[in-house]
Amino acid sequence: MTKRNIRKVAILGSGVMGSRIACHFANTGTEVLLLDIAPKEGGDKNKIVNDALAAAIKSSPAPLYDARFAKRISTGNFDDDLAKIKDCDWIIEVVIERLDIKQQLLEKVEKYRTPGTLITTNTSGIPINAISAGRSDDFRKHFCGTHFFNPPRYLPLLELIPGPDTDPAVLDFLEDYGQRILGKVTVRCQDTPAFIANRIGVFGIMGLFHLVEEMGLTVEEVDRLTGPVLGRPKSATFRTADVVGLDTLVKVAQGVKDNCPNDEQNALFAIPGYLQQMVEKNMLGSKTGKGFFFKDRSSPKGDILALDLKTLEYRPQVTRRTAGATLDAAKKEDDLRKRTALLYNGTDKAGEFYRKSFHGLFAYVSHRIPEITDALYKIDDAMRAGFGWELGPFEAWDAIEIGNVKAEMGKCGAPAIATWVDEMLAAGHTGFYKTEGGKRLYYDIPSKSYKSVPRAEGTIVLSDLPESSMVWKNSAATVRHLGDGILSVSWTSKMNTIGAEVIQGLNKAIDLAEQGAKGLVVYNDGANFSAGANVGMIFMMAVEQEYDDLEMAVRTFQNTMMRMRYSSIPVVAAPHQLTLGGGTELCLHADKVVAHAETYMGLVEFGVGVIPGGGGTKEFALRLADELKEGDIRINAMRERFLTIGQAKVATSGHEAFTLGYLRRGQDEVIVSRAHQLAYAKQCALDLWNKGYTKPAPRKDIKVLGQEGLGIVYVGANSMLSGNYISQHDALISEKLGYVMCGGDLSEATEVSEQYLLDLERKAFVELCMQRKTLERLQSIITSGKVLRN
Repeated sequence: MTKRNIRKVAILGSGVMGSRIACHFANTGTEVLLLDIAPKEGGDKNKIVNDALAAAIKSSPAPLYDARFAKRISTGNFDDDLAKIKDCDWIIEVVIERLDIKQQLLEKVEKYRTPGTLITTNTSGIPINAISAGRSDDFRKHFCGTHFFNPPRYLPLLELIPGPDTDPAVLDFLEDYGQRILGKVTVRCQDTPAFIANRIGVFGIMGLFHLVEEMGLTVEEVDRLTGPVLGRPKSATFRTADVVGLDTLVKVAQGVKDNCPNDEQNALFAIPGYLQQMVEKNMLGSKTGKGFFFKDRSSPKGDILALDLKTLEYRPQVTRRTAGATLDAAKKEDDLRKRTALLYNGTDKAGEFYRKSFHGLFAYVSHRIPEITDALYKIDDAMRAGFGWELGPFEAWDAIEIGNVKAEMGKCGAPAIATWVDEMLAAGHTGFYKTEGGKRLYYDIPSKSYKSVPRAEGTIVLSDLPESSMVWKNSAATVRHLGDGILSVSWTSKMNTIGAEVIQGLNKAIDLAEQGAKGLVVYNDGANFSAGANVGMIFMMAVEQEYDDLEMAVRTFQNTMMRMRYSSIPVVAAPHQLTLGGGTELCLHADKVVAHAETYMGLVEFGVGVIPGGGGTKEFALRLADELKEGDIRINAMRERFLTIGQAKVATSGHEAFTLGYLRRGQDEVIVSRAHQLAYAKQCALDLWNKGYTKPAPRKDIKVLGQEGLGIVYVGANSMLSGNYISQHDALISEKLGYVMCGGDLSEATEVSEQYLLDLERKAFVELCMQRKTLERLQSIITSGKVLRN
């Protein structure tokens, strides 16, 4: 099984899930055969599958890292092309959720499938053993459930559900393949209704559906309480239900109610009256345009109206102070674990809401072991990866403290928790998790002891490293030993922004690495790599007119980036998710970038009224000069680079970052597996050292265009201004940006040094910070998070 190679995958069914699963396999470089039924009428037998794939490719968020990857997908129909599956290494069935249809299709599949080929189903709840009934021994041996979550590119959960005859080696292979190649968090489940994530997630949603009636809350109040403040997606509860589809939600809930009669919370899966009426009225959420929320397109601003659950009529959203002091206190706490405890212990109506919802959730998950899985960490993994929770249920329970929760539950008549929790506490254990000797441990119920949380082979997790690995830290940044002579530097500021302490940490990391290490990896465990420089700090210095201090701060940032470029050891940056402004500039100056596939990289300074000031503008001028060849139309290449910054373009994937010029083809890389990113970045740093890394020399041969480029910039800015496409301030920023990228007012194309461009860049940055309209833009970002166009 370890020698198995997945070169070609067949996806049977091109609906919303099938077409997007096909796209994600194409993202990884795999050849894909996408098949569906032929239409009953018309001459084009591939119309259904082709239309479905085209709709998927055009959908938002995009299912492909790069639109060109669609060429890796070929299409066909079940009537003419099913025999082609004989050449596929993995066949995935993704047809409608009806047992009879799945069984009929798989009977046909067995006629053409090559023995030994993997065959899986993406069912979200039909028993695996029922789907494979009647199939051959070889079929059942290589058959299991592989439940992807929608959208497959963005939600990392992949549930693996064995059938009664599944070869354990098949599960081992899929677990490894899912992690390394598909970038998934693979979780093994029992073959029980709704498996793990949907069983727990739908319970949580149904519980809130009933609680909203009990406490007299509105849908917008509940979404305010159950969104980012709780470490969960912005869509929270009711908006999530709209996106999923209320018909789908009702179907899953009804399935659990019908098929889990012994579930102690079976009654909670009963559909509330208002929800039943909504389904009957076709108010199914986003798919029908009406759900718990409705976008009123007749209003000037396209207002989002909320549903009154008592009247089922839409009304303007009301910002009622249900949360009061609890939410106010929580907003001041950046640490999610401490914030969770604050919310639970609130003394107002919000605190009551959190206690009731947490008590129900905690009791429920305690009873699901061993029914749906054999280990508590798998429930947490599934909820983080499938529903976007930053803390799984047991992790949240730990954050509040198990003993405190148990005592509180006893006072208020909450649902009873499972006896194993009482036994754990009685034995003196105070947490579901703990860290010892650099390993994260979880409480194993059968053995009544702690065991290591399994990690994929060849992975490194910063939070698991022992205390002894830490070599330096301040309140924001930490430098650690990764082993083999490689250091890492990471930071934990809000949104991982780069301020004075992070700059100090980067410089200290380089100091320490140059004293005997072989390389440095810049990497963060946080939700984002970096949202850029600390805008608040820039605003305060600018508004106080402390221009000398501001100039020094920008110079320090530039010098730090140049130290990364010209240190005596290789520096590898490993970004993920938001990598904006200063975060992108950091990557631009690394010897190599190992970007996660979901890296959204961009120089976005234009939106706050300035130009990239940490070497980003300089670096784009340098890369432009290096890319130009004899005979190239220099102005066209210059315009492309200029617009990337001037339009604040952000790559929608690591692959698109190559197209925008943020990553270098043949030098930087993209990795799909987040779990393997740090270990691979470490290996890249080591490889650079072992190849004989030599400290590079600062560049003095950057050819800039001078007045030749400036003329185009100024004419373009003025024509855009005349056409009312940009504001007067946009035109000013454009001219400053062009001035730096062209090397100033030089009479002809001239070779200049990096320091020359950095000086121009810094001067332009500070001058723009002197503008009132720039201060207004900075203030808008700080106070509302919105880009102001003034």
